Amino acid sequence: MDAIKEQSKKPWVIIVAGLLVGLILGLIYAWAVNPVQWTDAPIDMLRPELQEEYMRMAIDSYSVNQDVAQAQARYNAVGENKELVLAQIEANPGSQSLQSIQAYAAALQAPPVAAPGATPEAGGEPEKAVGSAWRWILPLLCLLVLGVAGVLFYLLYWRNRPEKSAPPESTYTQASTRPAAVPEYSGVGEEAPMVQFMATYKLGDDLFDDSFSIDSPAGEFLGECGVGISEIIGVGEPKKVTAFEVWLFDKNDIQTVTKVLMSAHAFLDETIRQRLESKGDPVLAEPGSEVVLETQSLRLVARVVDMAYGDGALPEQSFLERLLLELAVWPK
Repeated sequence: MDAIKEQSKKPWVIIVAGLLVGLILGLIYAWAVNPVQWTDAPIDMLRPELQEEYMRMAIDSYSVNQDVAQAQARYNAVGENKELVLAQIEANPGSQSLQSIQAYAAALQAPPVAAPGATPEAGGEPEKAVGSAWRWILPLLCLLVLGVAGVLFYLLYWRNRPEKSAPPESTYTQASTRPAAVPEYSGVGEEAPMVQFMATYKLGDDLFDDSFSIDSPAGEFLGECGVGISEIIGVGEPKKVTAFEVWLFDKNDIQTVTKVLMSAHAFLDETIRQRLESKGDPVLAEPGSEVVLETQSLRLVARVVDMAYGDGALPEQSFLERLLLELAVWPK
């Protein structure tokens, strides 16, 4: 859920989501809510059997009124299939007389006659012109929308995306330290841990949340441990992490034990410290410092092996550029 919220803050995600939602709503409206309904369609756009029926009516009409101009206009309204339709009628007169069909065909051979005040039959040129115009306008509108979306994507996201390059040395403050050596517990008189893990955080890993399964040497599941982001400071991306949660879960215990590893700024700030105390006991993050967590049957020591503060407009030593944490677990 947090990942979805973070993605929704990015401009390009909002643009793409808006286009997809608009497209889906448009299709629903066009196909279900208010579908296209054709009325007074041009004759040349009808199915072949309807064009044949129309021409048969034209033949019957000519047999009665002998209007050559009207007969020619109706014949031409059928469009490019007119000769084929007339040939089919001549080959299969049906209930019509062959003489009336031939008389109609003869009238078509006469010189074109324009009836006074006559207008094109159904499906005349204005409708055809409008239909042809829309065939060009709709693709152009689609291209225009895609072009605008591309420009917005470039201006809001691509142009301002951060360059992937190694951070300069100046981004680390004097609080940056050299990595502390990982201890060999068996070599200092202490029993070696049952399991040992390394959790690594780097600035920009906004979804940092490492977790590890604790299993006995025999493969029995005993619990889990891990470290994740507890508190950030400032605004913008990437997140500036000022505190981490170190936690231990014991399958034989009834609760998860948590402590908060804090930056120097967060540890000394009473407001931040009091707010984070509800999550667990606060511990100042320092090179070599340890966080000890104990449950009914497990003991965890989280040791800061390496850390470095980030530099910028925020208060000094307020967020970490990197953190390397060793998690060692012993049975009790």
